Amino acid sequence: MTISTDASLVTGPSAAPSRTSPPRSGSDFAGLSRRITEAGLLKRRPGYYTVRLGLVIALLAAGWGTFAVLGDTWWQLAVAAFLSLAFGQVALVAHDLAHRQVFRRRRPSETWGRLFGNLAIGMSYGWWMNKHTRHHANPNHEELDPDVAPDILVWSTDQARDSKGVARLIGGHQAFLFFPLLTLEGFNLHVASVRALRSPSMKNRLLEGSLLLLHIAAYLSALFLVLSPGKAVAFLAVHQCLFGVYLGCTFAPNHKGMPTLSGDERPDFLRRQVLTSRNVRGGLLTDVMLGGLNYQIEHHLFPSMPTPHLRRARTVVRAYCAEIGVPYHETGLIRSYREALTHMHRVGEPIRRQRRAAS
Repeated sequence: MTISTDASLVTGPSAAPSRTSPPRSGSDFAGLSRRITEAGLLKRRPGYYTVRLGLVIALLAAGWGTFAVLGDTWWQLAVAAFLSLAFGQVALVAHDLAHRQVFRRRRPSETWGRLFGNLAIGMSYGWWMNKHTRHHANPNHEELDPDVAPDILVWSTDQARDSKGVARLIGGHQAFLFFPLLTLEGFNLHVASVRALRSPSMKNRLLEGSLLLLHIAAYLSALFLVLSPGKAVAFLAVHQCLFGVYLGCTFAPNHKGMPTLSGDERPDFLRRQVLTSRNVRGGLLTDVMLGGLNYQIEHHLFPSMPTPHLRRARTVVRAYCAEIGVPYHETGLIRSYREALTHMHRVGEPIRRQRRAAS
């Protein structure tokens, strides 16, 4: 196993995991799990999710209702911006459903996940579930985590040196291009969802495909029946671009710029999740806008923990990590982006150096 030194965890003497004192066996997580369970933080919160799902549905209804009332006007671009926020909140709810935070059983989780994901926002629940499960099992592992695959961006100097195609073309300046590229993320989710229907590993392909097709047909029909062609295209662009930026800004602070892993060996579960994750400090607004993912460390340790319990779990997990000497990284929202972008610029240095040598 190698832990990339391209990213630092925290400043100070505890900034990196100790090389002289190997981690104890899996008992570390067992001890933490007992404390979390005894505190009642894994109990379901049906009341919270009833209200949250209702509010998210109300957001969608308000957005599309306003769209229908306004008609053919450029004011619809404001509605597009509002719906980008609503779509982001739907995606966050689908995330919680996938982790069975809402329902204990698989069937209702999948049913509601497909309604919120496939039908409401055009994102395949099955495709995303497969991808996200692999991410949770091996966060920031360069060979095993699909979220750090060097498809377009590179996340370590090794990836930069071996990069090809688009990743090599933009890798040297990827930090400056990161936010502009996020405007394409909404479109990418739709395209990836449709492409995933061809995969034999996709379960319930007919159902997934039917719901996606229904969403696409209803979405485009609404735009081009209510708006003139020019306004419809503008609405689509604003809506999907802002949706992509919102999602990217929600997920980018969690792992980007944290250490990456490679090789066959891995740290134990607790360290694998804590050392590669970053928490984001903030109040109620941060919790709502990031859907609780600002408590990324706690979420990765206990994926099925209901969102409203994550803030309380943070106190328990942080204290426990201090007891066993595991670095726990937490920062403000703006600094989290700065750390991620600084890391992205640093790991792109091999590409820039090779270009300078060739010129």
